[in-house]
Amino acid sequence: MNINQNLSPHFTLGELIHSDKAVELGIDNTPPDEVIERLKIVCCRILEPVRDHFHAAFKPSSGFRCPELNKAIGSGNTSQHIRGEAVDFEIPGISNYDLATWISTSLIYDQLILENYTSGIPNSGWVHCSIVSGKNRMQCLTIKGKSRQVGLIA
Repeated sequence: MNINQNLSPHFTLGELIHSDKAVELGIDNTPPDEVIERLKIVCCRILEPVRDHFHAAFKPSSGFRCPELNKAIGSGNTSQHIRGEAVDFEIPGISNYDLATWISTSLIYDQLILENYTSGIPNSGWVHCSIVSGKNRMQCLTIKGKSRQVGLIA
Protein backbone atom coordinates (compact mmCIF):
# COMPACT_ATOMS: atom_id res chain seq x y z
CA MET A 1 0.00 0.00 0.00
CA ASN A 2 1.35 3.41 -0.99
CA ILE A 3 0.15 6.10 1.43
CA ASN A 4 1.28 8.76 -1.06
CA GLN A 5 -1.21 7.40 -3.60
CA ASN A 6 -3.54 10.12 -4.80
CA LEU A 7 -7.19 9.28 -4.27
CA SER A 8 -8.09 12.48 -6.13
CA PRO A 9 -6.08 15.43 -7.49
CA HIS A 10 -5.52 17.00 -4.05
CA PHE A 11 -5.98 14.24 -1.45
CA THR A 12 -3.79 11.23 -0.69
CA LEU A 13 -4.51 7.90 0.93
CA GLY A 14 -2.19 8.86 3.78
CA GLU A 15 -4.33 11.91 4.61
CA LEU A 16 -7.49 9.81 4.74
CA ILE A 17 -6.09 7.06 6.97
CA HIS A 18 -3.75 8.98 9.30
CA SER A 19 -4.69 9.05 12.95
CA ASP A 20 -2.58 10.37 15.81
CA LYS A 21 -4.61 8.16 18.15
CA ALA A 22 -3.83 5.05 16.06
CA VAL A 23 -0.11 5.91 16.19
CA GLU A 24 -0.29 6.53 19.94
CA LEU A 25 -2.05 3.21 20.58
CA GLY A 26 -0.10 1.19 18.02
CA ILE A 27 -3.21 0.41 15.97
CA ASP A 28 -2.75 -0.62 12.33
CA ASN A 29 -5.25 1.58 10.48
CA THR A 30 -4.61 0.03 7.05
CA PRO A 31 -7.81 -0.17 5.00
CA PRO A 32 -8.79 -3.07 2.74
CA ASP A 33 -8.92 -2.40 -1.02
CA GLU A 34 -12.72 -1.98 -1.12
CA VAL A 35 -12.45 0.78 1.50
CA ILE A 36 -9.80 2.58 -0.56
CA GLU A 37 -12.26 2.62 -3.47
CA ARG A 38 -14.91 4.22 -1.22
CA LEU A 39 -12.38 6.78 0.02
CA LYS A 40 -11.79 7.77 -3.61
CA ILE A 41 -15.51 8.52 -3.90
CA VAL A 42 -15.40 10.60 -0.70
CA CYS A 43 -12.47 12.58 -2.09
CA CYS A 44 -13.91 13.11 -5.57
CA ARG A 45 -17.51 13.84 -4.61
CA ILE A 46 -17.10 15.67 -1.30
CA LEU A 47 -13.59 16.95 -0.62
CA GLU A 48 -12.61 18.10 -4.13
CA PRO A 49 -15.84 20.09 -4.73
CA VAL A 50 -15.44 21.74 -1.31
CA ARG A 51 -11.81 22.63 -2.05
CA ASP A 52 -12.76 24.02 -5.47
CA HIS A 53 -15.65 26.11 -4.15
CA PHE A 54 -13.78 27.65 -1.22
CA HIS A 55 -10.46 27.95 -3.11
CA ALA A 56 -8.72 26.58 -0.04
CA ALA A 57 -6.36 23.72 0.67
CA PHE A 58 -7.13 21.70 3.80
CA LYS A 59 -6.47 18.30 5.34
CA PRO A 60 -9.23 16.05 6.64
CA SER A 61 -9.06 15.41 10.38
CA SER A 62 -10.55 11.92 10.13
CA GLY A 63 -11.35 9.61 7.24
CA PHE A 64 -11.07 5.84 7.48
CA ARG A 65 -11.01 4.32 10.96
CA CYS A 66 -10.57 0.58 11.45
CA PRO A 67 -13.00 -0.95 13.98
CA GLU A 68 -10.31 -1.07 16.70
CA LEU A 69 -9.49 2.63 16.26
CA ASN A 70 -13.15 3.57 16.03
CA LYS A 71 -13.81 1.82 19.35
CA ALA A 72 -10.72 3.41 20.94
CA ILE A 73 -12.04 6.92 20.25
CA GLY A 74 -15.49 6.05 21.57
CA SER A 75 -17.38 5.96 18.28
CA GLY A 76 -20.13 3.46 17.53
CA ASN A 77 -19.75 0.30 15.47
CA THR A 78 -22.14 1.65 12.80
CA SER A 79 -19.85 4.60 11.99
CA GLN A 80 -19.47 5.19 8.27
CA HIS A 81 -15.79 5.92 8.91
CA ILE A 82 -15.26 2.14 9.30
CA ARG A 83 -16.48 1.57 5.74
CA GLY A 84 -14.52 4.49 4.25
CA GLU A 85 -17.70 6.41 3.47
CA ALA A 86 -17.20 9.40 5.80
CA VAL A 87 -14.81 12.22 6.46
CA ASP A 88 -14.48 14.88 9.17
CA PHE A 89 -12.91 18.19 8.22
CA GLU A 90 -12.85 21.95 8.52
CA ILE A 91 -11.24 24.72 6.50
CA PRO A 92 -9.18 27.33 8.34
CA GLY A 93 -10.79 30.75 7.99
CA ILE A 94 -14.20 29.37 6.93
CA SER A 95 -17.06 29.07 9.39
CA ASN A 96 -18.00 25.43 9.86
CA TYR A 97 -21.65 26.48 9.74
CA ASP A 98 -21.07 28.18 6.35
CA LEU A 99 -19.16 25.12 5.13
CA ALA A 100 -21.97 22.75 6.17
CA THR A 101 -24.61 25.06 4.69
CA TRP A 102 -22.85 25.13 1.31
CA ILE A 103 -22.51 21.33 1.28
CA SER A 104 -26.19 20.93 2.20
CA THR A 105 -27.32 22.93 -0.84
CA SER A 106 -24.62 21.98 -3.34
CA LEU A 107 -23.58 18.35 -3.00
CA ILE A 108 -25.14 14.91 -2.86
CA TYR A 109 -24.34 13.24 0.46
CA ASP A 110 -25.68 10.52 2.70
CA GLN A 111 -25.23 12.27 6.02
CA LEU A 112 -24.03 15.78 6.85
CA ILE A 113 -23.41 16.64 10.48
CA LEU A 114 -22.36 19.98 11.96
CA GLU A 115 -20.61 18.74 15.10
CA ASN A 116 -19.93 20.74 18.26
CA TYR A 117 -20.35 24.10 16.55
CA THR A 118 -20.83 27.18 18.75
CA SER A 119 -22.54 30.17 17.16
CA GLY A 120 -20.22 33.16 17.10
CA ILE A 121 -17.10 30.96 17.08
CA PRO A 122 -16.72 30.23 13.34
CA ASN A 123 -14.07 27.52 13.58
CA SER A 124 -15.60 25.67 16.52
CA GLY A 125 -16.45 22.04 15.94
CA TRP A 126 -16.13 20.35 12.58
CA VAL A 127 -18.13 19.02 9.64
CA HIS A 128 -18.81 15.30 9.13
CA CYS A 129 -19.94 14.27 5.66
CA SER A 130 -20.55 10.85 4.17
CA ILE A 131 -21.54 9.43 0.82
CA VAL A 132 -22.59 5.93 -0.23
CA SER A 133 -22.60 4.19 -3.59
CA GLY A 134 -26.36 3.50 -3.36
CA LYS A 135 -29.17 5.88 -2.48
CA ASN A 136 -27.95 8.77 -0.34
CA ARG A 137 -30.30 9.89 2.45
CA MET A 138 -29.43 13.62 2.31
CA GLN A 139 -29.73 13.60 6.11
CA CYS A 140 -28.68 16.84 7.77
CA LEU A 141 -28.01 16.99 11.53
CA THR A 142 -26.46 19.19 14.19
CA ILE A 143 -24.82 17.46 17.14
CA LYS A 144 -23.57 19.30 20.19
CA GLY A 145 -22.51 17.14 23.11
CA LYS A 146 -25.31 14.61 23.56
CA SER A 147 -27.90 16.82 21.82
CA ARG A 148 -28.87 15.78 18.29
CA GLN A 149 -31.14 17.95 16.12
CA VAL A 150 -32.39 17.59 12.56
CA GLY A 151 -31.09 20.34 10.26
CA LEU A 152 -28.16 22.72 10.54
CA ILE A 153 -28.50 24.81 13.69
CA ALA A 154 -26.12 27.73 14.21
